[in-house]
Amino acid sequence: MRRRLREGGDTVTFDFAPMVDVVLLLLIFFFLTSSLGARQNALPLDLPRASTTVQETPALPIVSVDRAGKVFLNGTETTLTRLGGQLRPLLGASGGVVGLRGDERGSYGTVVQVMDVIKRAGGERLALGTRAATASGSGGGR
Repeated sequence: MRRRLREGGDTVTFDFAPMVDVVLLLLIFFFLTSSLGARQNALPLDLPRASTTVQETPALPIVSVDRAGKVFLNGTETTLTRLGGQLRPLLGASGGVVGLRGDERGSYGTVVQVMDVIKRAGGERLALGTRAATASGSGGGR
């Protein structure tokens, strides 16, 4: 794309290379930020169904227990003995509320132990993670 200036006859060119660099950097930025946002739901948990659900608050620390009884804090595997110490600094920002997600077919005993650790660490309320019940799955006689 060349144009001649009317006065001096100099050639003006437009270089696309810096613009391509900026677009690629923006693409990389958006790919990274979108993958970090989905990290909390990355654990393969089969959550129990509930007829009423509330949208998860991203500021809450999330403790998850998978089917095998492994414990995770915000998507990172931890142990019951380390969970309390890791959770204490996060409780101030969440106002004492902790999200607890447990696999539907997981160990109930492990979930109760996690609840005890949360309480000892200063957790005041639990937000239990569930999945929305589908229209075909509701209406059972239990």
